[in-house]
Order: sequence, then structure tokens, then C-alpha cells
Amino acid sequence: MTDTPTDDHAAIEAQRRRAAVQARRMKALDSVFELRAFIALGVLILVFSLLSDSFLTADNVITMTKHVSINAVLALGMLLVILKGGIDLSVGSTVGLSGVIAGELLRGVGIGDFVAYPQVWAVVVLCMAAGTLVGLVNGLLVTRMNVAPFIATLGMMYVARGAALLISGGTTYPDLGGDPGTHNTGFGWIGSGRPLWLPVPVWIMIVLAALVAVVLRSTPYGRWLYATGGNERAAELTGVPVRRVKTTAYMVAGAFAALAGVIIASELTSAAPQAGESFELNAIAAVVIGGAALTGGRGTVRGTLVGAFVIGFLADGLVIVGVSTFWQTLIKGAVIIVAVILDQSQQRFKKRGVAASAAAVAVEPSGNEPVKVGSGT
Repeated sequence: MTDTPTDDHAAIEAQRRRAAVQARRMKALDSVFELRAFIALGVLILVFSLLSDSFLTADNVITMTKHVSINAVLALGMLLVILKGGIDLSVGSTVGLSGVIAGELLRGVGIGDFVAYPQVWAVVVLCMAAGTLVGLVNGLLVTRMNVAPFIATLGMMYVARGAALLISGGTTYPDLGGDPGTHNTGFGWIGSGRPLWLPVPVWIMIVLAALVAVVLRSTPYGRWLYATGGNERAAELTGVPVRRVKTTAYMVAGAFAALAGVIIASELTSAAPQAGESFELNAIAAVVIGGAALTGGRGTVRGTLVGAFVIGFLADGLVIVGVSTFWQTLIKGAVIIVAVILDQSQQRFKKRGVAASAAAVAVEPSGNEPVKVGSGT
């Protein structure tokens, strides 16, 4: 018995419809995965609002957002590094090193019998320059010496922490508010000022987020960064300066980490060489929760900011409802694990969606002629 052209065409059409339906389902599930950070943030706000009447008060929201801003600044730098397929474990130590440098500069730099007291803006610039230098070393180790990013930045994590301990002698720098007699006052304003009702750290977060978003969306560097993370070899073949792209990402991450260190030292008006311990993990968690792929090539500023809010609101919410610090650490680790699992699940669903779309195209008839799939007896 031989299949008729009409039967063949009907079978192909049915197969095409099934493949198209599957592709739409995969696309819908992918959209849900993309919104996971927003969903998580909404759930956190709802749960903690029910558990505590003070959680959603205006003052508390501003305070929590201020706490979030420090991790967000770190996470924005980490986003650039992860987008190109790397990792930076040195940012937490750079936070501590930056605070120590700020403390040294604010208490005066002796030059012979003369003691110089740099202005606050100069202190900020010099601290960020030190962070940029740490990032430059990371970049050179990765791109020139071909050291794995994990190993290179792990080594620099210890180098930066050791430098902070050597400079400070292991002691804390207190009273960094400055002295009117030396005209270097105002350092505390960076961490505690409130222009236009919002803390300065929040404004810094907003400005840096806008800047990074513009760079990623509207500049060649942004396109190069995504291309490098997506397929480094292909990016090189198309003329992307991969080494420069990678090194620049580490330098920006270092500068942002140093700025975060300045903000913390300013808010506390003191600096300790141990500051910033484990901050790199919070930054990585924010980027991953925000939907970035640890393998590179995918991630957004919006998602990273939402991820930072998830981490920050979770930590502050647990404190407000009286959860033990031991449980806080455990819960934060569980959240990171879930975020990574969801990321892997998203990748699997995307692959299935691509396969389904390809199947829908493959079985779609061309023109008005029926397609013969074979005959049998």
C-alpha cells in the first residue's frame, strides 16, 4: 500500500505543529527562568513583610538599599569579569586594601619633616588606582601568563590581603573623619551623606549601573565582552582584541572593589585590613542569581542589581526576624546552590527549545508541492 501525497502532507503538518508547540513551551519556560531573580525578590519582600511590620517601612528600605549598594558595586565589576568567562576572587581583599590605603592617606603622608594631608577626592582616586593595579595584575596573569582565572585571582586575593596587613601592621585605622586644620574633612560624607533623600552609596550604585549598562549595550567594548564570553576563539577570528577585553574587565572590577572599600571605610569612619572578607562570594552570588552564566556570554546589569537586592534583603530580613547568624550563612549558601541549579536547568531547556525550533523548520513544507517521505508495500 502506497502513501498518498495528501497523507504525507498531513503527517508533516501534524509533526510541524507538535514541534512548534514544544518550541513555544520551551520559550515560555525560558522566560520564567529569566525572571527568577525578580520572582525571588518578590517572594522575599512578601515573606519578610508578613513576619515583621518594620521590614517595609521607608527608613528600613532606604537602610537596606544602602547595604545592598556596596555589594551591587562589587557585583557590577564582577559582572564584566563573568561575562568574558572569568572569575575574580580578589575583590574582597581589594576592599580591605583600599580601606587601609585610605586610612594611611587620611592620617597624613610624611615626606621628610613635611606631612601631606591629601584631599578626600585625591584619596578616592588613589584608592581606585590601587584597585585598578590589582585588576591589571590579574589581567596580565590570565592573558599573558595563561594562568587560570581561578588560580590567578586566588593568588592575588592573598597578595592584596597580605599587603593590607603589612601596610597597617594588622591594626585598625580609627577616626577617619579628617581634621579641619588639615582641610581633609568630608570623608565620612561618602558613606553617610544623603543628597536628595538617598544615601551617597545608593547614588554611586545608580550612576555605576547606568554607566555599565550603556557600555554593555552601546559600545564596541560591550559587544566584544559578550563575544569573548560566548566563544573566545570565534571572537579572536573576527578581530576582537580578546586580551585587552579581558584585562580591562579585571581592571574595572578592581577599581569598583576599591570604591566599595572607600564607601565602607567612610561609613564606619574606620578601616581594618580584614574588611571585605568573603565579599567576593556575595558579588558572584548576585551576578549568578541575576541570570548570568558562569561560563560567560550572558548577563545583564538589571539582573545583577536584582540579584544584589535578593542577597541584601535576604541577609537584612533574616536579621530583622531574629534568625541566628549560623542559619543565615547556611541559607545564603543554599540560595547560591539553587541559583546555579536553575542556571543549569535554563541551559538545558534552551538547548531543547533550539532543537524543537530546528525540528519545526526542518519539517515545514516549502512551496505548494507535497513532500514525499517514502513509500511502502
